[in-house]
Amino acid sequence: MNDKVRAASTSQAIAVAPPPCRCRTVSPGDGPGQETSEERFRGLLEAAPDAMVIVDDAGQIRLVNAQTESLFGYERAELLGQPVELLIPGRFRPQHARHRESYAATRQVRPMGAGLELHGLRKDGTEFPVEISLSPLETTDGLLVSAAVRDVSDRKAAEQHINQLAALVESSQDAILAMTLDGYITYWNAAAQRLYGCTAKEALGHHVAMLAQPDHTHEITTLLERLARGEKIEHFETLRVTRDGKLLDVDVTLWPTRARDGTVEGACAIVRDISDRKRAEAELHALYEQQRHIALTLQRSLMGTPPAIPGLATASRYLPATQGAGVGGDWFDLIPLGAGRVGILIGDVMGRGLDAAAVMGQLRAAAHALAKTGMEPRQLMHALDAIVTDLDLPDQLVTCCYLVLAPDTGEVTLCSAGHLPTLLADPTAGVLEIEAPISAPLGVGGILHQQTCTAVPPGATLVLYTDGLIETPGSDIEHRIAYLTHTLKAAFATNDSLEAAADHALAALLPDADGHDDDVTLLLARLPAAPLATATTDLPALSSAVGDGRCFLTKTLTDWDCAHLADDARLLASEVLTNAIQHAQGPLGLRLRRTATELTVEVSDNSPHLPQLRLATPDDESGRGLLLVDTLADSWGVRPTDDGKTTWFTLRP
Repeated sequence: MNDKVRAASTSQAIAVAPPPCRCRTVSPGDGPGQETSEERFRGLLEAAPDAMVIVDDAGQIRLVNAQTESLFGYERAELLGQPVELLIPGRFRPQHARHRESYAATRQVRPMGAGLELHGLRKDGTEFPVEISLSPLETTDGLLVSAAVRDVSDRKAAEQHINQLAALVESSQDAILAMTLDGYITYWNAAAQRLYGCTAKEALGHHVAMLAQPDHTHEITTLLERLARGEKIEHFETLRVTRDGKLLDVDVTLWPTRARDGTVEGACAIVRDISDRKRAEAELHALYEQQRHIALTLQRSLMGTPPAIPGLATASRYLPATQGAGVGGDWFDLIPLGAGRVGILIGDVMGRGLDAAAVMGQLRAAAHALAKTGMEPRQLMHALDAIVTDLDLPDQLVTCCYLVLAPDTGEVTLCSAGHLPTLLADPTAGVLEIEAPISAPLGVGGILHQQTCTAVPPGATLVLYTDGLIETPGSDIEHRIAYLTHTLKAAFATNDSLEAAADHALAALLPDADGHDDDVTLLLARLPAAPLATATTDLPALSSAVGDGRCFLTKTLTDWDCAHLADDARLLASEVLTNAIQHAQGPLGLRLRRTATELTVEVSDNSPHLPQLRLATPDDESGRGLLLVDTLADSWGVRPTDDGKTTWFTLRP
């Protein structure tokens, strides 16, 4: 109990206790109807705010007030005549008699047991802390002692709570300081001394700006202004300066302190050293960036770089995910199939990380090799389906779409395994979805993948994409596809550039370029212009077909002003026609196609057996035709068809 509290209690007790005097029962001067001194004394006793106990020199209770009854739980009659030790815990009773004798000798108005913890005892046996002020009363019956007893349980609990808080603040591992609203330090705990290197004596009374860098004092001013407005500032990360000039990364929480009337009168701050955390974060970020770079490098190497195909204008965008390692399973590929045809492949291995990227690499390589054989889209999709099934990836799905562009016929053949619809930007009809059946993703097994053939005008643009471009949480995928369609329509209406259209689409559908959590692929491919000229004739599978074919070829090339190619074209066509007559089934088809850069000659038959290059021995009378084609043609190949196959070769002027 501090001295100020005791003094206040003593003063109050003195105020209610009567001064030393000789009391009488009836005053000679009191007349009828006048109040006696004893009555006035009893009235004062009852009006006292504290419990009042009047004890004689023998320690017997002579008078008590109502507050005594309420405080100790006794009826007044139960107390009068009883030793005052009745109200004292048993462990203090032996020495209490000595204290009474000592007080009788001194007879002073004073607090009882100064410096001691005093306790009262209720009737029910419970103890409680008290303060007691003593006053002597000289009466005709001898010395009486007035004791003013006050229950201080609430104050003791508050003091204990305050002491606990003070101990907690002092033992805190975080620096805790208090300051005035103009920034002068008024409290500084031990942790603040350890953090900043300044003792409390060195810090108290100084401005908190001493803890900031000289060029950051404006930060202190701003924080004090916010605190003055009553704001609480939580987890503000900044730099602070120690006594020896070392910079610290700290996390600061500040809150205003208020006076009784609610006005802000100061502020407190908790400061935590986060230097270790910041270093760990920097190291983790560096490691993350290193792993991300490795993963992206691996992914890009697996995805490869699609070749530039003459006559096919393209624009592509690939954005790795900004979350996690950033790698995923998106891929696309452009595959020159020869004879003016181009294969376009796009796929998405569901999932994230290196596993998805590794599966993507395997599928891309397999799909590219299969496409080069000239197989039709549905055949390629069935082959990929078997590959994915063999990979045994229970947690991953693969969507894929394969298209073959045939500019000479103005057609696109498409097969989709669970992939998003392909869009077609037609210069005259706008941007539309290509109607095509979409089967289950690859790896499901037992699915019959279907293909469709769609007529497209020269100069139209195919738009292929993965779900990372259009899928967002809580959005409807159909609405997002419609939004992409609308965006591309607006882009092509104002600018014919594929690159500009790709940028416009990404900006519209991915406004937060740094916040997407899936990789994104977008591919725009504009169909080549139609051939300058084509010519077709049907031939029977007879030896006479060779001569007829040569005549047709000569006449056509002469009409096209390409007579300088006639010799090589006739020789190679003769070999291919002869091979078809001997080893295939009729009828045969001979088709010529001329573009600005090459002449293509195609021979179709109804046999599914593909011709194979072989080395002929000196005694063989056949087997040299395809070697001759391979030697003289700029390129050649064979592609399966629904009815058989087509063997083709090209010559450049």
